[in-house]
Amino acid sequence: MTTLKDFNFQNKKALIRVDFNVPLNEAFEVTDATRIQAAKSTIIDVLESGGSAILMSHLGRPKGVEEQFSLKHIVSKVTEVLGVQVKFVDDCIGTTVEDAANNLQPGEVLLLENLRFYSEEKKGDKDFAEKLSKLGDIYINDAFGTAHRAHASTAIIAEFFSENKCFGNLLAKEIESIDKVLNNSEKPVLAILGGAKVSSKITVIENILDKVDHLMIGGGMTFTFIKAQGGSIGDSICEDDKMELALDILMQAKAKGVQVHIPEDVVAANKFSNDAETQIVEVSKIPDGWQGLDVGPNTIENFDAVVNQSKTILWNGPLGVFEMESFSKGTVELGNSIDNATQNGTFSLVGGGDSVAAVKQFGFANKVSYVSTGGGAMLEMLEGKTLPGIEAILK
Repeated sequence: MTTLKDFNFQNKKALIRVDFNVPLNEAFEVTDATRIQAAKSTIIDVLESGGSAILMSHLGRPKGVEEQFSLKHIVSKVTEVLGVQVKFVDDCIGTTVEDAANNLQPGEVLLLENLRFYSEEKKGDKDFAEKLSKLGDIYINDAFGTAHRAHASTAIIAEFFSENKCFGNLLAKEIESIDKVLNNSEKPVLAILGGAKVSSKITVIENILDKVDHLMIGGGMTFTFIKAQGGSIGDSICEDDKMELALDILMQAKAKGVQVHIPEDVVAANKFSNDAETQIVEVSKIPDGWQGLDVGPNTIENFDAVVNQSKTILWNGPLGVFEMESFSKGTVELGNSIDNATQNGTFSLVGGGDSVAAVKQFGFANKVSYVSTGGGAMLEMLEGKTLPGIEAILK
């Protein structure tokens, strides 16, 4: 794997694909700078080794040029995070941009305008990629969040850099962390899969069954498994058309010697609301008119025991509706269990939008081994797919 360590950036211009698709409020201020902070290491390494950095990213889903999606709104935040005054140019290709890039001095940073102001970016247009490639001497992909897209700036552009391309620190760390779980893990390996739907996780489950010792099911998809086995789930969420699939997963797991852990009790509510009436019931005996919205105390205790005997943990998806305080305990207690295991030497990887939101909300981000920055990209890697943005660097 080619990384920054394989290059001398002295007097070189590094063209870096970052993922600065950050949330903005109504005043166009950045409300969460996590993705900018994640790219800092790569940018600073380039600058400290005598190079300059040209940053390209997308923001939102603009239809053509839309002022609200201009990257000019984030210049001050990027400057603040990097500790370096960031220059900005209001386009990403053309002579004005090329002049700005050519005039960049070692130690300086230039941020280009939103790549998706051009439809050619998402189309993976080769001519557009070639125009972008003229801006730098070395291409660095550090945007894991878009590595699963075959866009001009993430996959096609690498063709124009021959040997002068590499992974940034963030993307390299993402690849290493996922590879550590899937291929180089210390046993026992535990995968915790939560969320609402079995259908969104089926390919992940099928791919990781050969790699894990324990599979823990949580969240809404619990009830598809329970109903498939003849349990009563009341008004709980369920994918009736995926029940056969759930049974098949259980059979596959048994054949491969994987222990599957499904909640045995739940916090049931009489409505989907934080102020609903609740009761603790067996997961297979939820009364009509009630729905399971979190795991119960016995499950928390059982799951804690499994977590603390595991040496490698993948966590993708919450155990309940953690956004509501009344149904957040299962997810919080799971976080505490993983925190404890991590302190005792377990490698823990958290990824997927809701899991990442949960670990941030409850203060676990610095208590696990690694928090992935790319939801869709991580899921595709867990499914065993080769991501275009990664393959382009490896070619």
